[in-house]
Amino acid sequence: MTIIYNARIVDENTDKKGAVIIEGTKIKRVFYGTFKSAESVLKAANVGKTKNAAASRAARNSSLASNSIDARGLVLSPAFIDMHAHFRYPGQTQKEDLDSALNAAAAGGFGTPNTNPVVSSKAEALKVDAEAAERKMSRVFQTVSLTQNFDGVTTAHLAALDKKTTPVISEDGREVASSAVMLDAMKIAAKKKIIVSCHCEDPTLAALAKSYRTRALELMAKHKIPAWGAIDKKALAAVPKNALDQIVQNIKEANSLLELAEDAATERNILLAQKAGCHIHLCHVSTVKSVMAARRAKAEEKNYKNGFKITFEITPHHLALEGTAVPKIFAFVNPPLRTAQDRAALLAALKDGTADCIATDHAPHTMEDKAAGAPGFTGLETAYAVCNSVLCKRGLLSEQKLMALMSARPARILGLKKGLVAAGYDADLVLLDPDKKWRVDSSRFYSKGKATPLDGKTLAGRVDATFVAGRKIFGER
Repeated sequence: MTIIYNARIVDENTDKKGAVIIEGTKIKRVFYGTFKSAESVLKAANVGKTKNAAASRAARNSSLASNSIDARGLVLSPAFIDMHAHFRYPGQTQKEDLDSALNAAAAGGFGTPNTNPVVSSKAEALKVDAEAAERKMSRVFQTVSLTQNFDGVTTAHLAALDKKTTPVISEDGREVASSAVMLDAMKIAAKKKIIVSCHCEDPTLAALAKSYRTRALELMAKHKIPAWGAIDKKALAAVPKNALDQIVQNIKEANSLLELAEDAATERNILLAQKAGCHIHLCHVSTVKSVMAARRAKAEEKNYKNGFKITFEITPHHLALEGTAVPKIFAFVNPPLRTAQDRAALLAALKDGTADCIATDHAPHTMEDKAAGAPGFTGLETAYAVCNSVLCKRGLLSEQKLMALMSARPARILGLKKGLVAAGYDADLVLLDPDKKWRVDSSRFYSKGKATPLDGKTLAGRVDATFVAGRKIFGER
């Protein structure tokens, strides 16, 4: 038995002082009110209550001798669930491996990260899941590719999958170019009730954008400008104006093409999913038009009786940052950091309930790869603090709404008994200090990926401890 007391319990449905009793891997009971000791929780639960007073005291003392945790008034919430994280395992362990990724997830408060890179068979996926389970750190779901080995053509391997072990399939950070092949994959997924997760980006427009990015990167390397948006004013001042103008112009052209690439692919994938009758999940939505397209599609769900459903995620970095001016314009990520108008549309989608969840798109790279233009940032260890700082501390969202977006809603999308601090739910929990301010120092990340545009920034909100299946996997206390 584990007792967590003296807590403020916050989830999608609750914001009250209270305590929880955990037995095994589940939340046994939740109590609301002020509980300053584990004994007061046991009294409320009538643990050890018998006609024999001595036996009662012995049972109570035995329970107290087990694991009891004073939350010290911190927030106790469900552990976060990430719909989209790149663990780079297997095959790219120089960027990340299971141990570094799982430790980063634990430090970030995540109990269920859904992993990439994608593999192409049920056996491979189950092998990765099993290796992660051996660490006893979190529940991992390895996705499987939409086409065999990313060949863009073959979908026969999908027939062997089932939603219990592989709830999501995806073509990783790319798009299936052929609409006919994508439709076939979606039809198979629809029959099996498996979610199709889409990186919406027209590949021909993305290839055109890459040529502009390459030109910018050549100049950035020449003038020692890092491709993750972290350059100090002194170094920036040393860059000749004509070179800086050329870099910015090329990046803006690339970003404009990538905006069109996202919007075009989003519309296509929605139409295909409507035809196939499948559940489509849009990764890292980042533009006004893509939000509008998703909003329209959600309104049209009731018109489809074939099982069509749409959900979508927004990343912390697209909520917090804009990429139209120096230095954040240098922060290479796909999709790119967008305009103020795009960011406003994302925030509105969270507030009005159109957006379903917040996902990190954790994308660790070596510094050498980042310097060469590899898109993406490490994000597991800063996600909560970014969202708390940008959304809750500025009064845009309540803490309950944030917990819904980071826990309850992704749990429902994946069909998991997680995401709430309630009896019968998995004891995946996190203790949070929402007022704790800290300075981001990527050199101290558990993740091997150290590239983040947030390096050196001060954020509010710290993960104090993380529990998975009733077991503490992160935290000193």
